[in-house]
Amino acid sequence: MNGAVDPRRRVPRTDVLLADPRLAAAEATLGRARLKAVLVAAQERVRRGEIRPEEVVPATLAALPETAAGLRPVLNATGVVLHTNLGRAPLSAAAVAAVVAAAGHTDVELDLRTGRRARRGRGALAALAAAAPAAGAVHVVNNGAAALALVATALTAGRRQHGEAAGGGPAGREIVVSRGELVEIGDGFRLPDLLASTGATLREVGTTNRTALADYAAAVGPDTAFVLKVHPSNFVVRGFTAAVPVEELATLGVPVVVDIGSGLLAPDPLLPEEPDAASALRAGAALVTASGDKLLGGPQAGLLLGDADLVELLRRHPLARALRVDKLTLAALEATLTGPETPTWRALRATPAALRLRTERLRDQLAADGRKAEVVAADAVVGGGGAPEVTLDSCALALPEEYAEPLRLGDPPVLGRLERGRLLLDLRCVPVERDEAVRAAISRVPRSRRES
Repeated sequence: MNGAVDPRRRVPRTDVLLADPRLAAAEATLGRARLKAVLVAAQERVRRGEIRPEEVVPATLAALPETAAGLRPVLNATGVVLHTNLGRAPLSAAAVAAVVAAAGHTDVELDLRTGRRARRGRGALAALAAAAPAAGAVHVVNNGAAALALVATALTAGRRQHGEAAGGGPAGREIVVSRGELVEIGDGFRLPDLLASTGATLREVGTTNRTALADYAAAVGPDTAFVLKVHPSNFVVRGFTAAVPVEELATLGVPVVVDIGSGLLAPDPLLPEEPDAASALRAGAALVTASGDKLLGGPQAGLLLGDADLVELLRRHPLARALRVDKLTLAALEATLTGPETPTWRALRATPAALRLRTERLRDQLAADGRKAEVVAADAVVGGGGAPEVTLDSCALALPEEYAEPLRLGDPPVLGRLERGRLLLDLRCVPVERDEAVRAAISRVPRSRRES
């Protein structure tokens, strides 16, 4: 009889392994339950003879996620700067540091000088006010849709002077809006559904392609709460069209609310057709709503800018409490507004020459590794429902399309786009210090048949 001990019987006990200093450090970051689940899986691999008993700890460490959250950082090589599925705007280093600093106890609602309660998020609000000097006051809620919902709820409160809602009860006051601006954005979200959910009554004017000032004027009456102008940010209507500018709508004698969507606070020559908050306010808008995680380059937030009395009405409305942002968002927003250029704008302003240089360097490195790749001209886009007609001259590394899945499933995941049977990797949104990570990820992919 063979006296050799089956190595699978030498699997270290779980309690002994959990006491290993290397795993103890991981437990502090990930928690005991997650660590133990990965550890047990590694022990099972020993029992199946896949690894040796002394490899349990290294195998466990290799299989552990970097954080306790399920979200995985990815490298965005799609050429879409504000990719909604990838979380839109990446935070700047300054904003990330601010979030970390605010993660513990903070003075978010406390005046340390007096020891008394203070205005929540006053630093972020002051930074936003400074960035939008045309606004009489500012407020922040948790996203762009929430900003518009709060405006519709607060300004249409009360009852119509005449008639009732279709359901038999009294309806909210009217919002006058062009039919051509009742937009649908991602995942089936429709603006008219949001507005109707607040109890307001929509008064549609004009047609899908043409709306005149006279259409608005004929609809405005005692029941009108405000005129709403919406930037149709993810599509463009061309041809026989007409729309009414804010300065003309401001002559109608009722508040004009402008939803610019993308969060551009001031005009920028790179995006000359994109509406901005400063221009809308100077043209006579009573309120402007926008998102914080698009062209502003900050965290998800809904920005409210405009008339001081109206902003105060919104701030004091009961719904505002349900829509308020947390301290981490406030910290990130303030750092975005006061800090250095954001990753979003660095990506938008990246020059084709600089991108080509990086891409050619990556191609040459891969060639030294025996990989065939080509540098091709490409078009990048803004994304995030902004500047739908703007294309940014760029370039990309072209690989066989078989690379797409293993790169997407790798560590870190690298996402490109498939075009005409090739995978294109555009480095515009990849930080330059991560170019080596892209190269390493490509080098780990088994060569396709076309490369053999």
